[in-house]
Amino acid sequence: MHPYNRLPSSGHNSPSPPPSPLRSPRFRHSRSKAGGRFNQPGRTLIQRIVWHLLSVLIRRQGFFLFAPLLYISGMLLYMGSVSFEVVPVISHRPAPGSVYRSPQLYAKLRPEMDADNSSADAISTVWKHSYKGAEWRPCVNKSSGGLAESNGYIYIEANGGLNQQRTSICNAVAVAGYLNATLVIPNFHYHSIWRDPSKFRDIYDEDYFISMLENDVRVVNKVPEYLMERFDHNLSNVYNFRIKAWSPILYYKDAVLPRLLEEKVIRISPFANRLSFDSPPAVQRLRCLANYEALRFSSPILTLGETLVARMKERSANYGGKYISVHLRFEEDMVAFSCCVFDGGEQENEDMKAARERGWRGKFSKPGRVIRPGAIRINGKCPLTPLEVGLMLRGMGFDKNTFIYLASGKIYNAEKTMAPLLEMFPNLQTKEMLASDEELAPFKNFSSRMAATDYTVCLHSEVFVTTQGGNFPHFLMGHRRYLYGGHSKTIRPDKRKLALLFDNPKIGWKTFKRQLLGMRSHGDSKGFELKRPNDSIYTFPCPDCMCRSNKTEDSRASSAT
Repeated sequence: MHPYNRLPSSGHNSPSPPPSPLRSPRFRHSRSKAGGRFNQPGRTLIQRIVWHLLSVLIRRQGFFLFAPLLYISGMLLYMGSVSFEVVPVISHRPAPGSVYRSPQLYAKLRPEMDADNSSADAISTVWKHSYKGAEWRPCVNKSSGGLAESNGYIYIEANGGLNQQRTSICNAVAVAGYLNATLVIPNFHYHSIWRDPSKFRDIYDEDYFISMLENDVRVVNKVPEYLMERFDHNLSNVYNFRIKAWSPILYYKDAVLPRLLEEKVIRISPFANRLSFDSPPAVQRLRCLANYEALRFSSPILTLGETLVARMKERSANYGGKYISVHLRFEEDMVAFSCCVFDGGEQENEDMKAARERGWRGKFSKPGRVIRPGAIRINGKCPLTPLEVGLMLRGMGFDKNTFIYLASGKIYNAEKTMAPLLEMFPNLQTKEMLASDEELAPFKNFSSRMAATDYTVCLHSEVFVTTQGGNFPHFLMGHRRYLYGGHSKTIRPDKRKLALLFDNPKIGWKTFKRQLLGMRSHGDSKGFELKRPNDSIYTFPCPDCMCRSNKTEDSRASSAT
């Protein structure tokens, strides 16, 4: 029996490599038969040609390495010979939540919203979680003893708006008390944005402030003349400390006190946020005393504020005299500073560019600075529009009969932007609606005095809604906690989640409302919140300014007496 011939057909005598998987024994055996498969009966000529080509390709495997190259070359030749009249356009879909589409959503949801009669009395049920076992009460104690001889006079300049200035005042009280110094009534720095030349006594009750602190910190109206003679009666000649933000109280003891003892009068400007939140109890007590007890608005502001509160309660008498307050930050400067894009088109773009240049002179147009409005919106940094505030509150269960007090400056493009909010809440009121022109005249051109009026009305509302953050809502949250047993009764929306909801064209009213009710209940469930080490005492007064009290123990104590 002869072995199979393993020599290739080319006639070479060198040993052939091991056969590849494609050259199966079955295939080799078939070639050794007389005539092979190409001449088998029953196959047509075309079948034999195709089979022959396949066998050549299988035996010449290197061909497959060039097959993709040949295919691409052929396609390029083909496409080069064909002219396309239409150039394909690649569309880019914006990321969810990056575009302002709230007007379209409002148009879609409004019919179902208006037909929804399922809303309960949300303003009475919003704080359904009661305190269990204990609640918090104010416990800021004033000193009863006298004060030691003063180490000198501290003069500070408070910068910023109403509540940033308030931070400066309270921190100055704490520093002066800690250094056993005499505090000169703070001076308010005039700012190009707020443009309010008001002095301390125009906004706060100066005499009351001095008397409330008399056993803890000396406060005077001005530096004595005998000291001012050394500085030519010019405070700008007084040595000014440039202190870093959030400096610890020990810095004042180590660096400021020695100079104070030497000079007997020093100046600190600017002073906002120049004291760390994490301070010893003695310093925190002075902050609490200044903010929650000693700082009272001046008589004209207090009178107007209390009048507006009474009118809000009177108009909402059918609802138990309860109303909600909303702090809306949609003034032109806020919209410009946010760098967000709404639906005002080219006119809005020009207005915002001009406002940014007026207020911040080149800050937003520096070379290399890139502004991404879509990313700002996704991150929840855009101020809510009046329309979005209305959608949010209706979704949270507040029906169209709810009485709302709107705290705000001059709304940007108010005639257009306020219209949908008034459609959703026809009982909405502002200080301009509640007060006469004569009542507002003394405050009209003073932004801080107008803000102080808003602060008073918001302070006494059943629910407070913040829409953009900042010092105003943070001080209000803390003050309301101080008044309401540790609970701020404040709605702080998740603006990242809102950006996605407002940009969802497929969402229905029921789903939208369910999402918003969940957001509302999440804020309610927190109840009181304790201050953490680096939190502001002006937002979280527990436990530095308030004490935990057990209702049962308090009732027993009162009955025993």
